Parts: sequence; structure tokens; C-alpha cells
Amino acid sequence: MGYVINHLARLMEQALRDRIAEHGVVPGQFAQLLALYEEEGISQLQLCEKVRIDQSTMAHTLKRMERDGLVQRIADPRDGRRTLIYLTDRSRALRAALTTAAREVNDLATEGFSDVDGDELIRMVRQSIGNLEAHRGAGSSKRGTS
Repeated sequence: MGYVINHLARLMEQALRDRIAEHGVVPGQFAQLLALYEEEGISQLQLCEKVRIDQSTMAHTLKRMERDGLVQRIADPRDGRRTLIYLTDRSRALRAALTTAAREVNDLATEGFSDVDGDELIRMVRQSIGNLEAHRGAGSSKRGTS
């Protein structure tokens, strides 16, 4: 199952890359933008938790996004020791194009699926993610490798 899911993820990432490259955005920045479209003015740690990546990877990604004019980091007015992450006018203007690109990729990946099948696929993948997150670090398997 892992190989199949990984293969799907790589194909979806490439399809997304092809659609968003013209906007100067790469798939590695996409989850951060989606999270910030939902809620901006959050700390780096909060963004890490939302997109489930580690702090060092996030720091590198945000540095590039800031350089590319997609985000800006502003000192927290309540606590000057931390910064909050905000979208720029440029990234706000890209929202429709980026979400359309993601929808196109999702539609391609689920072509021929009924709505029920698509919803069931998402439900099962989320359940698998939850299962693995709940057992992170456990080091043993009930089913083996088959």
C-alpha cells in the first residue's frame, strides 16, 4: 500500500507543479499557503502544526517564500520576541489560481470515481494517516509487511 500511495503522491505533486509553476510557487510551499489562506497572522510553530512539518524545514521554506514575495514575517505586537506570518498581496492574488490548480489535479486523480467513491477514498486515507500517527514510534506491526 505504501508504494501505491507514494506513487500517487508523486504523480499528484508533479501535476500540481506543472500547473502552479507559472505563478512562481512550488508544491513544497502549497500547504503553507493553503493553511495561511485559512488563517494568517500565526507563528511558525502554529504553521508547523497545521501542515505537519518540522521547524527546520519550515524555516527554510518560509525564508524562500519571503524571498519570493509570498509571505511576510512581522513582529508580534504582544510579544516582540516572536514573529507572525502573513500573506502578501501577491499571494492573496494567487489564491483562486492555486486552488483551481489543486482542484484540477484532484479531479484528474479521481476521474471515473463516483462522488461516494471519492469521499470514501479520502475517508480511508485519513483513517490510515490517523492510525499511523497514533502509533508513531511504536516500532511493531500487527499485520506484518504483506
